[in-house]
Amino acid sequence: MIIFTFFIIISITSGKTMLQKLLFLVGKAYLCTCQIQHYMIKDSIIIVSGGMDSITLLHEYKDRIAMGVSFDYGSNHNAREIPFARKHCENLGIEHIVIDLAFMPKYFKSSLLDGAEAIPEGHYADDNMKSTVVPFRNGIMLSIAAGIAESRGLKYVMLANHGGDHTIYPDCRPEFVSAMSEATKTGTFPGIEILAPYTGITKVEIALRGKALGIDYSETWSCYKGEEHHCGKCGTCVERREAMRDAGIEDTTIYRE
Repeated sequence: MIIFTFFIIISITSGKTMLQKLLFLVGKAYLCTCQIQHYMIKDSIIIVSGGMDSITLLHEYKDRIAMGVSFDYGSNHNAREIPFARKHCENLGIEHIVIDLAFMPKYFKSSLLDGAEAIPEGHYADDNMKSTVVPFRNGIMLSIAAGIAESRGLKYVMLANHGGDHTIYPDCRPEFVSAMSEATKTGTFPGIEILAPYTGITKVEIALRGKALGIDYSETWSCYKGEEHHCGKCGTCVERREAMRDAGIEDTTIYRE
């Protein structure tokens, strides 16, 4: 502020002196520094599972993400995917925590919580894939993440739902994200908001972003069965294969079939 005041005084009292030019450059550099610092502010927490979508979001928005949070809710594949979430966060220098939601298998009904043999095979468009829905899973995770965000002085919670999720999962749809964001904004002092930038795009488009970012998708997990290797036949395996094929990415994932 002092620099700019002095600059104005010199402008009035003299011509374009060397000092005036110098102060102008100093002021311009100061503004650029402020803009960079503003851009680099880490204001968000991300729900990161360890799958393709959330890992892509993590890398794309790494400069504003202060923390990654994974939820162990007792699914067949949590033990396979969470280590990848941790690895990517550590590689990017982002704090990572895991929250245990061990109560969910006891009270919630879903094939995702009933063992590998309960997972149906086929495409997400098939009706039998609805059995993989864990009721209000994203609502629970977003509520907890919003509380952590407020406690940590952050402003946003990031979620990596995408357009292909909408048919099967009610808590991935645009209207849900909008309503939930309004709830967290209203129900927190700083007005925590949900950012879900992939809501309107496909998994292929996400894969293309990951390709541009240089992400190694072999260091992600998708299969709902959670066995040693991807099964290659459940809905999320089929979607993974199609996305990488259509994005022109060499798929080095080991599939059982």
